[in-house]
Amino acid sequence: MPSSNPAFSRFGGAGNGQQNLGWGSAPQQAPTQYDPYSAPSPYAATTTSYMTMDDVVMKTGITFLVTVLFAAGVWSLPGTTGWALALPAVLVGLVLGLVISFKTITNPAAILAYAAIEGVFLGAVSEAFEEYFGAGIVMQAVIGTFGVFAGMLVVYKTGAIRVTPKFTRWMIGALVGVLVLMFANIIASFVTPGGFGLRDGGPLAIVFSLVVIGVAAFSLLLDFDMADEAIRRGAPAKFAWYIAFGLLVTVVWLYLEILRLLSYFRE
Repeated sequence: MPSSNPAFSRFGGAGNGQQNLGWGSAPQQAPTQYDPYSAPSPYAATTTSYMTMDDVVMKTGITFLVTVLFAAGVWSLPGTTGWALALPAVLVGLVLGLVISFKTITNPAAILAYAAIEGVFLGAVSEAFEEYFGAGIVMQAVIGTFGVFAGMLVVYKTGAIRVTPKFTRWMIGALVGVLVLMFANIIASFVTPGGFGLRDGGPLAIVFSLVVIGVAAFSLLLDFDMADEAIRRGAPAKFAWYIAFGLLVTVVWLYLEILRLLSYFRE
Protein backbone atom coordinates (compact mmCIF):
# COMPACT_ATOMS: atom_id res chain seq x y z
CA MET A 1 0.00 0.00 0.00
CA PRO A 2 1.52 3.41 -0.93
CA SER A 3 2.43 5.65 1.98
CA SER A 4 1.56 9.31 2.40
CA ASN A 5 4.64 9.83 4.56
CA PRO A 6 7.49 11.44 2.56
CA ALA A 7 10.11 9.78 4.75
CA PHE A 8 9.35 6.36 3.29
CA SER A 9 9.79 7.44 -0.33
CA ARG A 10 13.53 7.74 0.37
CA PHE A 11 13.88 4.08 1.20
CA GLY A 12 13.13 2.14 -1.96
CA GLY A 13 10.38 4.24 -3.58
CA ALA A 14 7.47 2.73 -1.68
CA GLY A 15 5.91 6.12 -1.15
CA ASN A 16 5.06 6.41 -4.84
CA GLY A 17 3.17 3.14 -5.05
CA GLN A 18 6.15 1.24 -6.42
CA GLN A 19 7.38 -2.03 -5.08
CA ASN A 20 9.61 -1.44 -2.08
CA LEU A 21 12.98 -2.96 -2.93
CA GLY A 22 14.86 -1.45 -0.01
CA TRP A 23 12.97 -2.83 2.95
CA GLY A 24 13.10 -6.61 2.93
CA SER A 25 11.39 -7.25 -0.40
CA ALA A 26 12.87 -8.48 -3.67
CA PRO A 27 11.69 -8.27 -7.30
CA GLN A 28 9.75 -11.28 -8.55
CA GLN A 29 11.54 -13.48 -11.10
CA ALA A 30 10.30 -16.23 -13.36
CA PRO A 31 10.57 -19.71 -11.80
CA THR A 32 13.59 -21.70 -12.87
CA GLN A 33 14.63 -25.32 -12.50
CA TYR A 34 15.80 -26.11 -9.00
CA ASP A 35 19.56 -26.45 -8.70
CA PRO A 36 20.64 -27.97 -5.35
CA TYR A 37 24.22 -26.74 -5.83
CA SER A 38 23.26 -23.09 -6.37
CA ALA A 39 20.61 -22.93 -3.65
CA PRO A 40 21.59 -20.92 -0.58
CA SER A 41 22.57 -22.89 2.47
CA PRO A 42 19.90 -23.03 5.16
CA TYR A 43 22.66 -22.43 7.70
CA ALA A 44 23.90 -19.22 6.08
CA ALA A 45 23.71 -16.23 8.41
CA THR A 46 21.55 -13.33 7.34
CA THR A 47 22.94 -9.81 7.46
CA THR A 48 19.58 -8.08 7.17
CA SER A 49 18.40 -6.40 10.37
CA TYR A 50 14.83 -5.15 10.43
CA MET A 51 13.41 -2.59 12.80
CA THR A 52 11.26 -3.77 15.69
CA MET A 53 9.26 -1.95 18.34
CA ASP A 54 12.00 -2.79 20.83
CA ASP A 55 14.43 -0.85 18.63
CA VAL A 56 12.13 2.16 18.66
CA VAL A 57 11.65 2.05 22.44
CA MET A 58 15.35 1.57 23.18
CA LYS A 59 16.65 4.25 20.82
CA THR A 60 13.95 6.71 21.84
CA GLY A 61 14.81 6.10 25.48
CA ILE A 62 18.51 6.72 24.82
CA THR A 63 17.73 9.90 22.89
CA PHE A 64 15.50 11.28 25.63
CA LEU A 65 18.03 10.33 28.31
CA VAL A 66 20.77 12.30 26.56
CA THR A 67 18.48 15.33 26.37
CA VAL A 68 17.59 15.14 30.05
CA LEU A 69 21.21 14.71 31.15
CA PHE A 70 22.41 17.72 29.17
CA ALA A 71 19.47 19.80 30.39
CA ALA A 72 20.28 18.91 34.00
CA GLY A 73 23.95 19.70 33.42
CA VAL A 74 23.21 23.16 32.02
CA TRP A 75 20.74 23.87 34.82
CA SER A 76 23.47 23.14 37.38
CA LEU A 77 25.89 25.66 35.88
CA PRO A 78 26.52 28.74 38.06
CA GLY A 79 25.04 32.14 37.28
CA THR A 80 23.83 32.86 33.77
CA THR A 81 26.33 30.57 32.06
CA GLY A 82 23.62 28.20 30.93
CA TRP A 83 21.46 30.99 29.53
CA ALA A 84 24.40 32.25 27.46
CA LEU A 85 24.43 28.88 25.70
CA ALA A 86 20.75 29.05 24.76
CA LEU A 87 21.07 31.16 21.60
CA PRO A 88 23.96 29.14 20.08
CA ALA A 89 22.05 25.95 20.91
CA VAL A 90 18.94 27.26 19.11
CA LEU A 91 20.86 28.14 15.96
CA VAL A 92 22.90 24.93 15.81
CA GLY A 93 19.87 22.80 16.71
CA LEU A 94 17.73 24.45 14.03
CA VAL A 95 20.29 23.80 11.30
CA LEU A 96 21.01 20.24 12.41
CA GLY A 97 17.32 19.46 12.81
CA LEU A 98 16.51 20.67 9.30
CA VAL A 99 19.37 18.62 7.84
CA ILE A 100 18.23 15.48 9.65
CA SER A 101 14.61 16.03 8.59
CA PHE A 102 15.13 16.72 4.91
CA LYS A 103 17.87 14.13 4.39
CA THR A 104 16.21 11.51 6.63
CA ILE A 105 19.47 10.91 8.45
CA THR A 106 19.52 7.76 10.60
CA ASN A 107 23.08 8.14 11.91
CA PRO A 108 22.98 7.75 15.72
CA ALA A 109 25.80 10.28 16.15
CA ALA A 110 23.75 12.98 14.43
CA ILE A 111 20.58 12.14 16.37
CA LEU A 112 22.35 12.08 19.73
CA ALA A 113 24.17 15.32 18.90
CA TYR A 114 20.81 16.93 18.24
CA ALA A 115 19.47 15.51 21.50
CA ALA A 116 22.41 17.01 23.39
CA ILE A 117 21.89 20.43 21.79
CA GLU A 118 18.20 20.30 22.64
CA GLY A 119 19.15 19.44 26.20
CA VAL A 120 21.37 22.52 26.44
CA PHE A 121 18.55 24.73 25.20
CA LEU A 122 15.90 23.14 27.43
CA GLY A 123 18.13 23.38 30.50
CA ALA A 124 18.66 27.12 30.00
CA VAL A 125 15.01 27.87 29.21
CA SER A 126 13.67 25.76 32.06
CA GLU A 127 15.98 27.42 34.57
CA ALA A 128 14.89 30.87 33.38
CA PHE A 129 11.19 30.01 33.66
CA GLU A 130 11.71 28.50 37.11
CA GLU A 131 13.44 31.64 38.39
CA TYR A 132 11.06 34.15 36.82
CA PHE A 133 7.66 32.46 37.27
CA GLY A 134 8.30 30.62 40.52
CA ALA A 135 9.34 27.18 41.66
CA GLY A 136 7.42 24.18 40.38
CA ILE A 137 6.47 25.43 36.94
CA VAL A 138 9.01 23.18 35.21
CA MET A 139 7.82 20.08 37.06
CA GLN A 140 4.23 20.92 36.19
CA ALA A 141 5.19 21.25 32.53
CA VAL A 142 7.07 17.94 32.59
CA ILE A 143 4.11 16.14 34.18
CA GLY A 144 1.74 17.72 31.69
CA THR A 145 3.94 16.75 28.74
CA PHE A 146 4.22 13.11 29.70
CA GLY A 147 0.53 13.05 30.56
CA VAL A 148 -0.36 14.22 27.05
CA PHE A 149 2.16 11.77 25.57
CA ALA A 150 0.66 8.84 27.47
CA GLY A 151 -2.87 9.92 26.60
CA MET A 152 -2.16 10.18 22.88
CA LEU A 153 -0.43 6.80 22.95
CA VAL A 154 -3.56 5.25 24.46
CA VAL A 155 -5.72 7.02 21.86
CA TYR A 156 -3.53 5.65 19.07
CA LYS A 157 -3.30 2.09 20.39
CA THR A 158 -7.05 1.83 21.01
CA GLY A 159 -7.82 3.12 17.52
CA ALA A 160 -9.98 5.96 18.85
CA ILE A 161 -8.35 8.19 16.23
CA ARG A 162 -6.98 6.56 13.09
CA VAL A 163 -4.16 8.09 11.09
CA THR A 164 -5.55 8.20 7.57
CA PRO A 165 -4.26 10.13 4.54
CA LYS A 166 -7.01 12.70 5.14
CA PHE A 167 -5.98 13.06 8.79
CA THR A 168 -2.35 13.49 7.72
CA ARG A 169 -3.29 16.25 5.27
CA TRP A 170 -5.30 18.04 7.94
CA MET A 171 -2.38 17.83 10.37
CA ILE A 172 0.09 19.15 7.82
CA GLY A 173 -2.25 22.06 7.13
CA ALA A 174 -2.61 22.77 10.85
CA LEU A 175 1.17 22.68 11.33
CA VAL A 176 1.74 25.09 8.48
CA GLY A 177 -0.99 27.39 9.76
CA VAL A 178 0.45 27.51 13.27
CA LEU A 179 3.95 28.22 11.99
CA VAL A 180 2.71 30.99 9.69
CA LEU A 181 0.83 32.65 12.56
CA MET A 182 3.90 32.43 14.81
CA PHE A 183 6.17 34.08 12.25
CA ALA A 184 3.54 36.70 11.39
CA ASN A 185 3.20 37.55 15.08
CA ILE A 186 6.98 37.93 15.40
CA ILE A 187 7.11 40.25 12.40
CA ALA A 188 4.12 42.26 13.66
CA SER A 189 5.79 42.66 17.07
CA PHE A 190 8.46 44.83 15.45
CA VAL A 191 5.74 47.28 14.40
CA THR A 192 3.21 46.95 17.22
CA PRO A 193 4.11 45.96 20.80
CA GLY A 194 2.88 42.39 21.34
CA GLY A 195 2.18 41.85 17.66
CA PHE A 196 -1.22 40.25 17.16
CA GLY A 197 -1.44 39.39 20.86
CA LEU A 198 -0.67 35.71 20.31
CA ARG A 199 2.14 35.69 22.87
CA ASP A 200 1.35 38.53 25.28
CA GLY A 201 -0.30 36.40 27.97
CA GLY A 202 -3.82 37.67 27.33
CA PRO A 203 -6.97 35.67 26.55
CA LEU A 204 -6.10 35.38 22.86
CA ALA A 205 -2.61 34.15 23.76
CA ILE A 206 -4.09 31.49 26.05
CA VAL A 207 -6.45 30.28 23.30
CA PHE A 208 -3.64 30.22 20.74
CA SER A 209 -1.38 28.31 23.13
CA LEU A 210 -4.11 25.71 23.69
CA VAL A 211 -4.48 25.33 19.92
CA VAL A 212 -0.74 24.84 19.52
CA ILE A 213 -0.70 22.25 22.31
CA GLY A 214 -3.51 20.41 20.54
CA VAL A 215 -1.65 20.42 17.22
CA ALA A 216 1.53 19.18 18.91
CA ALA A 217 -0.41 16.45 20.72
CA PHE A 218 -2.06 15.17 17.54
CA SER A 219 1.32 15.30 15.80
CA LEU A 220 2.36 12.52 18.15
CA LEU A 221 -0.14 10.28 16.35
CA LEU A 222 1.79 10.83 13.11
CA ASP A 223 5.02 9.82 14.87
CA PHE A 224 3.42 6.67 16.30
CA ASP A 225 2.00 5.77 12.90
CA MET A 226 5.39 6.30 11.25
CA ALA A 227 6.93 3.78 13.65
CA ASP A 228 4.22 1.19 13.00
CA GLU A 229 4.34 1.67 9.24
CA ALA A 230 8.13 1.39 9.17
CA ILE A 231 7.93 -1.91 11.07
CA ARG A 232 5.25 -3.24 8.71
CA ARG A 233 7.36 -2.35 5.68
CA GLY A 234 10.48 -4.01 7.05
CA ALA A 235 12.51 -0.84 7.59
CA PRO A 236 16.18 -1.26 8.55
CA ALA A 237 16.87 -1.23 12.26
CA LYS A 238 18.76 2.07 12.03
CA PHE A 239 15.55 3.84 10.97
CA ALA A 240 14.51 3.67 14.63
CA TRP A 241 16.92 6.56 15.24
CA TYR A 242 14.91 8.71 12.85
CA ILE A 243 11.70 7.76 14.68
CA ALA A 244 13.36 8.77 17.96
CA PHE A 245 14.34 12.10 16.42
CA GLY A 246 10.77 12.80 15.31
CA LEU A 247 9.37 11.96 18.75
CA LEU A 248 11.97 14.18 20.45
CA VAL A 249 11.11 17.15 18.23
CA THR A 250 7.39 16.80 18.94
CA VAL A 251 7.79 16.25 22.69
CA VAL A 252 10.15 19.23 23.08
CA TRP A 253 7.69 21.43 21.18
CA LEU A 254 4.84 20.18 23.38
CA TYR A 255 6.83 20.80 26.58
CA LEU A 256 7.78 24.35 25.62
CA GLU A 257 4.19 25.24 24.74
CA ILE A 258 2.85 23.81 28.00
CA LEU A 259 5.55 25.73 29.86
CA ARG A 260 4.49 28.92 28.09
CA LEU A 261 0.81 28.31 28.89
CA LEU A 262 1.57 27.80 32.58
CA SER A 263 3.54 31.04 32.62
CA TYR A 264 0.47 32.92 31.40
CA PHE A 265 -1.54 31.80 34.42
CA ARG A 266 1.30 32.61 36.81
CA GLU A 267 1.55 36.13 35.48
